[in-house]
Amino acid sequence: MSLTFHLYYTGTHGNAAAFVREMEESGTADRIRREVGNLQYEYFQPLKDADTILLIDSWRDQEALDAHHASSMMKEIAALREKYDLHMKVERFVSAEDDPGDAAFVRQ
Repeated sequence: MSLTFHLYYTGTHGNAAAFVREMEESGTADRIRREVGNLQYEYFQPLKDADTILLIDSWRDQEALDAHHASSMMKEIAALREKYDLHMKVERFVSAEDDPGDAAFVRQ
């Protein structure tokens, strides 16, 4: 059972996009992608909201996520969020791969 999060980073004056650029250019995002149990770590921008960036962040299980949260990178990420004065909204999803009832609605 995997865990997926939608993290919406919102700022002003292009700060959310600047945050993502620094995460990518510093290599922090790639370090997260290489962590054991990380399945996806990708940024997107809503077409109608230039001040928001969406991060889709998926983990194999709670144990992998807990290890990520305990890593030193979390302090780096928190410092960058403060630097760019970002506010967050988080949505948490649990995979439905073990629920055969959903399979009828998914086209492979």
